[in-house]
Amino acid sequence: MLPLPKEYADDLLVRLAHHSSAIEGNTITLAETVSIILHNTITGDHSFDLREVYEIKNHQQAFDFVLSELTKGEPLSVYTIQEIHALLTDRLQYDKGQFKAADNAIVGADFVTASAKETPLLIRQWVDNLNFRLQAAKDGQEKIGIISEAHIVFERIHPFSDGNGRAGRMVMNYSLLQNHLPPLVINNKERARYIAFLAEEDQEGFSQFVEKAIEEEKERRTQFQNAEDQRIKEQSRD
Repeated sequence: MLPLPKEYADDLLVRLAHHSSAIEGNTITLAETVSIILHNTITGDHSFDLREVYEIKNHQQAFDFVLSELTKGEPLSVYTIQEIHALLTDRLQYDKGQFKAADNAIVGADFVTASAKETPLLIRQWVDNLNFRLQAAKDGQEKIGIISEAHIVFERIHPFSDGNGRAGRMVMNYSLLQNHLPPLVINNKERARYIAFLAEEDQEGFSQFVEKAIEEEKERRTQFQNAEDQRIKEQSRD
């Protein structure tokens, strides 16, 4: 697992919670997300929809689970995916962590998602294929391409009745961190572009998008790491 400095981990969680939820229509701001996640308080001028607060807050428990599993060296599995979904949709869905029981569709999409009947098998195959390909990958760039492609496939399977986007993005970060790669935060400003990658199955375009984004994330992590190293150095002098 890629080590995460404490303050960087907090920063990452806040941005993941805000942007991943905003992509799905959540109206809570980044500053308000900081208050909810780091200070357990709700601030702001507008009235809060409790559902939106849960969407933000649930990222905290899902992120903690991801870090705990990665620290233990647990491979990505069907259980991992279902648990991530259950934690992200806690208090929001009656079927949290369960694969869809009825066929579903994506609003505005011109493709058909996997049927409810075939979903469990497809997800097992998806996990096995992803893990196998990552083990055989020669370098980080190849791994980024594999994880990017797998994310598109996951979202097109659309395994849950709701919450597929948030779950899929958290699962993608599980794979990135597990393979010692920087995490991915898709800024809400890039929503239209991101949705287009998924709809058009543009694996090459999305892979390049991910590669650029995590390179920027690598620099951000380094800044936090440098600050932490400096604090430790100064404390050792006292």
